[in-house]
Amino acid sequence: MTAWLTVVGIGEDGYAGLGKAARRALLGAECIVGAPRQLDLLPPCIRAPRQTWPSPFSLEPVLRRRGTPTCVLASGDPMLYGVGASLARQVDESEMLVLPAPSSYSLAAARLGWPLQDVTLLSVVARPLPAIARQLHDGQRLLILCNDGSSPGALAALLRERGFGASRLSVLEHLGGPQERRIDGLAASWSLEEMAALNLLAVECRADAGVQPLPLTIGLPDDAYRHDGQLTKRDVRAITLARLAPRPGELLWDVGAGCGSISIEWLRSHPRCRAIAIEADAGRQQLIAHNRDALGVPQLQLVAGEAPQALKGLEAPDAIFIGGGVTVPGVLEQCWQALRPGGRLIANAVTLQSEAMLVAFRAQHGGELTRIAIAQAQPLGDFDTWRSALPITLLHVHKP
Repeated sequence: MTAWLTVVGIGEDGYAGLGKAARRALLGAECIVGAPRQLDLLPPCIRAPRQTWPSPFSLEPVLRRRGTPTCVLASGDPMLYGVGASLARQVDESEMLVLPAPSSYSLAAARLGWPLQDVTLLSVVARPLPAIARQLHDGQRLLILCNDGSSPGALAALLRERGFGASRLSVLEHLGGPQERRIDGLAASWSLEEMAALNLLAVECRADAGVQPLPLTIGLPDDAYRHDGQLTKRDVRAITLARLAPRPGELLWDVGAGCGSISIEWLRSHPRCRAIAIEADAGRQQLIAHNRDALGVPQLQLVAGEAPQALKGLEAPDAIFIGGGVTVPGVLEQCWQALRPGGRLIANAVTLQSEAMLVAFRAQHGGELTRIAIAQAQPLGDFDTWRSALPITLLHVHKP
């Protein structure tokens, strides 16, 4: 099919900054869809009817025009946190032509002299701020598309809270246009509450003295979590996650999630990983909600309820961890039935009763049983001795 939809990236320099192909598409369009700010950048010679996006946002005004020459205006590069990516999920590539302009990221990197391949690109446009927390590492450079004029101040406050008040900030407003402006400062002393609505925040991360940023590896320190004692301890957590083996785009069920440590570290392994934490206790649900924001994975989905009833209707997972409720009738079997072919199920047991359930399950479905025994050196009078934690029995089953 001949492309009927053209997505035109337009910058702050407006129509003057467009190439011939983009101008030709706009002149030949029978309808142009975009935000009011973008539509206002077009000159009177563009005579096609102009339509703003509906509120709440929907692609329906574009999709219903399938087959009719239509243009969509987008900021900068439409395929980089832009509407082009949303349209590409609904429109076949043969039907759509994308004509990008320089993105705000490219313009910001050019202004700052930052090699773009060495920078982490982020967005808080209609996205939660706590997601930035996972990216805070000493020396890391971040370019963050802001949601509005209050975002830089909110992000500066987040940096201070997480021990990165020494970070250097640069707000770049109206990049590429006649109103372009840059404001520099430190997160620790940032006091500007409102900037231009169209802005990007550049962050050169610097940890405050004495702050130890969290590593990217699995097995975070136990004190990184707020918990009530229901916590898969660090060493066992690292072994468990190594068996779960998260991969980009995969979905985890964390059944009997406790404080959410397994699902949180699953999500921290890659930005495309997904997880659902199932927890019945209201107090622990609050702990999970706190930990997911504090550790930078606000996308963690929390299901309030007890397995197996709470599992009904959930998307089939690629991996399942059962940390609590192994002895509840039906939990192991329902999890096994829901697991995608090729997926893996990991369950930890402490009591003899829960261990017996794992042994019986293995006899039916196969898998590996591993005994994990951890001991730590602790004082005994004037000397030290080994103090053993309760041993853990770990079941690892791979579904054919």
